[in-house]
Amino acid sequence: MSSAHPTDLIAESVSPGSASPRRSLLGACLAHILHDGYTDLLYPLLPVWQVQFGLSYTGLAIVRALYFGTMGGLQVPCDRFIKRLSLRTTLAVATFVAALGFLVVALPFGFVGLCSGLVLAGLGSSVQHPRASLLVANAYGRTARGPLGIYNFAGDLGKATLPATVALLLPVMAWRPAVGLMALVGFAAGFALLALVPRQPFIAVAETKSTAQGSDRRGFGLLMSISVLDTATRMGYLLFLPFLIQGRGGSSATVGLGLALLFIGGALGKAVCGWLGQHLGVVGSVIVTEAATALLIVLTLFTPLTAMLILLPLLGIVLNGTSSVLYGTVPELAPGGDTARAFAVFYTGVIGSGALAPIIYGAVADHFNQTLGILTAGGTAALTIPLVLTLRSTLSR
Repeated sequence: MSSAHPTDLIAESVSPGSASPRRSLLGACLAHILHDGYTDLLYPLLPVWQVQFGLSYTGLAIVRALYFGTMGGLQVPCDRFIKRLSLRTTLAVATFVAALGFLVVALPFGFVGLCSGLVLAGLGSSVQHPRASLLVANAYGRTARGPLGIYNFAGDLGKATLPATVALLLPVMAWRPAVGLMALVGFAAGFALLALVPRQPFIAVAETKSTAQGSDRRGFGLLMSISVLDTATRMGYLLFLPFLIQGRGGSSATVGLGLALLFIGGALGKAVCGWLGQHLGVVGSVIVTEAATALLIVLTLFTPLTAMLILLPLLGIVLNGTSSVLYGTVPELAPGGDTARAFAVFYTGVIGSGALAPIIYGAVADHFNQTLGILTAGGTAALTIPLVLTLRSTLSR
């Protein structure tokens, strides 16, 4: 789950020509591709880990949560701890740490090594979102909205490529060498960041105050609740998708194809839902996308493999696109007008939901069956509709 800070955060910054903006943007995009790719390459590995370590759905969700929970829970404290360090240095070091984590996963240290490596990788990835967003914002100043959108889209490229690459490697090599190769990609990306990102001093970024609805804590709470449920739906479905494809006779390569189709649809969804938000507004667009999400999730349960693969890009559009509409509303509802803190809290809540919700869905699947687990995830999307209707009055003010 990834998004960029808005340009409203920038009160003072380097001039666009002084910090090599294009190099800064390329560096931020590279970091986003790598770290978001790391986040989602876990999915094609889940069925392999289930067999090797004898894990239930709940156990798989807990293992996955070691990475997601560390990444989400440490995002705010890590960002505060390193805020006086060079953006170039922090992004590179964070990438090295994440790559080292996956290297530990790839080594024959058993289940303890798997869990330890995922925690270490999550620690490295916890730095990327706030630091890379700030790198772009500092480089472009008040013209950063477009570049930040490019940075945001880059994360979807990582989600579409790295998981598919791992899935394609699994039929020809064991999972540990495949993960080891991904670790080497991470180390290469870290060195590339050191070469690409311009050297620049730390530059304080002041916060601008929202004047319209900045003190509406109730509205912000509703918005965050909607986003938490939206993320829970997305991460819950992703937990089951590899098993759903394999249950229809799909191979590991088909799993990679299915994930790629879903993530490509998700990348397209950011543009589609942005257009939808302009025409229907926040409330209307969220209702349409969440209702479509619930419907398409149910349809994938009752369609053959080929038809399901055709549906996955459409599902990806609505499953991932809703988040872009919700993120864009955060500055309007930032409590006290503190947009920076609002985004930090918002991201932590959303990533935390992505870590914890699949454990609940996994428990449902373990105690009942996989179909009910998937239906529960789809039903979560429908729960957002009454909440967004309640949010309408806040947005109208």
